[in-house]
Amino acid sequence: MKTNLPNNNLKQFFSIEKLALIAIALGVILRIINLGSREFWYDEVLSLLLSTSKNSLYKTPGDLPVVLSQYTSLLNLPNEGSIRDFLLTIVDLIKSLLRGEPHPPIFFLSQHFWLRLFGNSEAGMRSLNTLFSIGAIAGSYGLGKFVLGHRGGLLFTALLALNPFYLFHSLNVRMYAPLVLWVILSTWALLHLIAQQNSDISPSRRSQLLWNGLLIISIAAGLMTFYLYAYWIIVLGVLVLYLDRRHWFQHGLRLGAGVLLTIPWILWGTIKQLRNADLDRFGKAQSTSPPLLRHLQDFANTLGTDILIGDWATSLDPIVITLAGCLVILAFVSFSIHLWKQDEKRNLGIVLILGIVPILLALCVDIASKKFTLGFGFGRTMIIILPGCLLLIALWVEKAIAKQWRTLIASGLLLIYLTISIGDLSLRNRTVFRSIAELVAKDVNQPTLIAMNSKAWGHVNRLAYYIPTDSSVMLLSQTPAKLATSLEQVLKEKPEKYFRVLWLDSEYPLWSKLETQAEVELEQKKIQQILSSQFQLKATQNLAGTMNLDKFTAKLYTRSSGT
Repeated sequence: MKTNLPNNNLKQFFSIEKLALIAIALGVILRIINLGSREFWYDEVLSLLLSTSKNSLYKTPGDLPVVLSQYTSLLNLPNEGSIRDFLLTIVDLIKSLLRGEPHPPIFFLSQHFWLRLFGNSEAGMRSLNTLFSIGAIAGSYGLGKFVLGHRGGLLFTALLALNPFYLFHSLNVRMYAPLVLWVILSTWALLHLIAQQNSDISPSRRSQLLWNGLLIISIAAGLMTFYLYAYWIIVLGVLVLYLDRRHWFQHGLRLGAGVLLTIPWILWGTIKQLRNADLDRFGKAQSTSPPLLRHLQDFANTLGTDILIGDWATSLDPIVITLAGCLVILAFVSFSIHLWKQDEKRNLGIVLILGIVPILLALCVDIASKKFTLGFGFGRTMIIILPGCLLLIALWVEKAIAKQWRTLIASGLLLIYLTISIGDLSLRNRTVFRSIAELVAKDVNQPTLIAMNSKAWGHVNRLAYYIPTDSSVMLLSQTPAKLATSLEQVLKEKPEKYFRVLWLDSEYPLWSKLETQAEVELEQKKIQQILSSQFQLKATQNLAGTMNLDKFTAKLYTRSSGT
């Protein structure tokens, strides 16, 4: 007995429950300490622009330089002196969404009010989504406990807290972090209502109101956060047919009530958005692979990104992402077979409906519509599969693994997630535009011209956000084919106006890339000749972030003496 006591104490210390609690705490801490650790990426600054309600005031730069601080002002709330001005601001925000934004309004409205409270700093803007993600983590314990019990619920919560993909989107000013919250709450509420419906004990009036209200509100919030949440409503319907077909009508009324709350916006706002939005960008195929192979690759890539590699997908070769997806698929098939043999058929059916049915549904819609929305955005359009897939992993560990191996495998899975997440947050450069701002700030009082071969509004607004607003900085933002000509004309007309020129050569100017490398090199040579005739090259920096959009060569020129 005495000889086994230290070993028993060690097993108790390294129990799944304690490891899961440590993992959950680490997940929350990583979110908090990284709120402002990286700069806004392309889509985040667009979320900021939309949230200030000034999207309609944005004008694409023309052929002449503009004062950069004009764009900076668009990233701040308007000056308001009355309630009427405040209401007009809200109206302007909604109107800006109708003019071309393909997403519902609730995310941007919530960010707008949060912006009023905490300002437009990186930490301030991201803190709302971080709170939503912490709410999702808390709610996941309730869902996990309902399906798997206390220990399984803690493990599921820990997996969600450290999942690299969800950790990234918890620190991303887009609508995906709250979307997971609405998925978890609606699923938990529906499962609870199904259990109440089949219980011999009649639930209290208060309990019925609570769970019905939670289901209806989370469905409405999900639809008003992201339109593809509609897939999840179908998934919830499938779950009803699987678990409680006898009472399908009552559950259908509940699901329908959530949808009904969104009808005013759908009939008014959604129709206008469909008319104005550029929906072709959600699904254009840029691959020479046969369509069916591309669809299957998108399926694998989405699973690989969401479940395993997270935001690392933006830097990895596509074949690596596909291999990661194939590994996840093989693991899930193995888990399912193992659970089936352990007679966990009912729970297996639940987690497969929640994790696999939505992505299969999206795959079928893509094949039928001949589009590729499943693979758009490095897996983020299908973030709704995350809770179900992580439940499958937790179910496998809890129900199919032998007791003596359970803690070791659970700790290994959590360690893999923790390593990938910390590596993503600490090893990858996300300071491209901060570096550009540092170049400008070295001699901030000198008149400076930034010449950039991109008109992409994400590039323009990121410059405007990070360059000091009190500096005398002008921006010449032009397409790659026209930048040399425009720059030459500007310097010829006012040769003494600028003491410095910062040439930003984007490797991926988005909408206006030159077709061949020879054309790129020719335009670069022209610009270099134009600048060398009046300026001296003082500094060169090759800047790269986590995406092609972040790749720049920055060259700082100062005026030559005597010119």
